[in-house]
This record gives sequence, structure tokens and C-alpha cells, in this order.
Amino acid sequence: MNWHAILGMVAGSVLLLGNIPYIRSIRRGDTRPNRVTWGIWTTIGFILLGSSYSLGATNTLWLIMAQVVSQLVITCYAFKYSRGKWQRLDRICIAGAGLSLFLWWRSGSPLVALVMNIAMDMLGAVPTITKIYDDPNSEDLTFWVMSFTSAVVNLLTIENFDRALIIFPLYLFLLNTLVLMLLTRSKWSRIKK
Repeated sequence: MNWHAILGMVAGSVLLLGNIPYIRSIRRGDTRPNRVTWGIWTTIGFILLGSSYSLGATNTLWLIMAQVVSQLVITCYAFKYSRGKWQRLDRICIAGAGLSLFLWWRSGSPLVALVMNIAMDMLGAVPTITKIYDDPNSEDLTFWVMSFTSAVVNLLTIENFDRALIIFPLYLFLLNTLVLMLLTRSKWSRIKK
């Protein structure tokens, strides 16, 4: 086993461990996960796993497998503990994700599946990003720091710098960076002052 494979396992483990404080925070009522985000992420997680595997991903699969498990568990908690009604944005994101899924199905290509699933993932992230922008305290910072850490470690697992194999790990890094920036923006503005 090479060090890339070990880092892949570390990335997946860090993400799984991040679920512990996240689930505790949900159960306490401090974190209110968006049902649409986590539902979309769970659905496409399975597809991403298959398309990444068929494109030849190996070491980065550990994080995707950990994501699928995490997303499934958090989706269950989101439907049980989340508050609020379905918003128009939620319905738009679900429709967009469905359209992406249809386009992938029509193409039959693993690369198109990966790109469409990233597009679906982005749409799924919109409700949570909007929620974090409006209320940064509605998400657990520890979970997102661990998710960011696992995304950084996952980038280090890439051995073959094929565009198809880099795109999803890079997307995860950028998504987690954005979420952390939004979660900590009030802290940074206080430091500036």
C-alpha cells in the first residue's frame, strides 16, 4: 500500500469522524441541516461513487465512500430534526438536479455523469450556502473544518493528474473553502476591526 492510498483512507476517516460533532449538534438543535441539500447529496453520492470508480479513481474513492455513508446518516437526521417549510429555492434545486440526472442518463458517459453529478452537487449546496449566509450559527463549524481537512487530504491522494480524476476532489475543496469562509466571516470581520 502506497502513501496515496493511506492518505485516501485518512481523508475518509476524518470525514466520518466529523459526523460525530455534527450529529450531536443536530440533536441539540444547534445545527439545522437543509433537507434538500443532504437529500440531493445522498442521491448523487452513490452515482459519483460509481462514475468515479469507472473513470479509474482509486485513492480518492475512500472519501467518496465516507461521504455516501455520512450523507445518508445526515439526511435521515435532516428529515427528522430540520425545521421550516420547503422553499422555492429548494424546489428549483431539486428540479435542476433532476435535469442533470436526466442529461447524464441520456449521455451514458462516466465523464458526463461526473460533470452532471458535480452540477447536481452544486445545486444541492445552494440551499445550505444560502442558509449559512443568512445564519452562520445554523451549521456546526467543527464538522465543516473536518470536511475541509478531508478535502485537502483527498487532493494529496491524487496520483494520476487526469482532468477527470481531479475535478471532483478540487470541487470538494472549493465547496468546503466557501462554506468555511461563510461560517467564519463574522470572526474575520471582528479581527479586521
